[in-house]
Amino acid sequence: MTQPFHLIGASFLRLSQVVGEMLLLFAKGMLWLRQAHYNVRSIIRQMSRVGADTFPIASVMSLFIGMVLALQSGYALVKYGTQSRHLGPIVALSIVRELGPVLTSLLVAGRIGSSMAAEIGTMVVSEEIDALVTLRINPVRYLVMPRLLACLFMLPVLVVYADLLGILGGGLVAHTYFDVPYNNYFDQVYNSLDFAEILRGLVKATFFGGIIATVGCHRGFQASGGAEGVGRATTEAVVYSFVGIFIFNYFITRLYL
Repeated sequence: MTQPFHLIGASFLRLSQVVGEMLLLFAKGMLWLRQAHYNVRSIIRQMSRVGADTFPIASVMSLFIGMVLALQSGYALVKYGTQSRHLGPIVALSIVRELGPVLTSLLVAGRIGSSMAAEIGTMVVSEEIDALVTLRINPVRYLVMPRLLACLFMLPVLVVYADLLGILGGGLVAHTYFDVPYNNYFDQVYNSLDFAEILRGLVKATFFGGIIATVGCHRGFQASGGAEGVGRATTEAVVYSFVGIFIFNYFITRLYL
């Protein structure tokens, strides 16, 4: 009779332990930022992977998301004849507030978070982490801090880039399918956006960047059992990052309302 309660309790305790370990790892990574100047090459390499290497796929994603959003919204607004006034603000606000930060973060979590877990997990199972400790090299400073800083800094940059391309894609569809002049579309976009809206998206991107780096590194450090363990850690990194992004997205959105 009590077996289900034992399972629920054990699952809750395990979840609490994992969350606590991740928060502790994040705090340690932030503390090591004071020595970031010793890891300049590693930081630049990680920034390139998170930012520059992700630009091509982020471009395709954001451009077509903006086009689809304009297409769906435009057909609804045509019924009321308000596409010229409302299509630009709907596309811009939807992308800047939600779609840009969330979808870009999910993209980075799937591409970069999994890579972090796989790299560190491989180092763990091959005992390279033990070698670093033997050489008196702190694994958090050497592995976690550069990845954490890269995600915290580059994800907002990616989000701004994705927002711009998404709004541009919406403008192309608005002009092509709904005869909305470009100057009218972009005037409405400009009038509907203010600094607070843009800042909200950047705050979300910064939080999501911290989640992706922390979860990816943590699951990598927890890998065990050879190649199978590395694969499991990689999958967990993506799943946990997605869940964390969705949860924090709700609370940040609620905080700003």
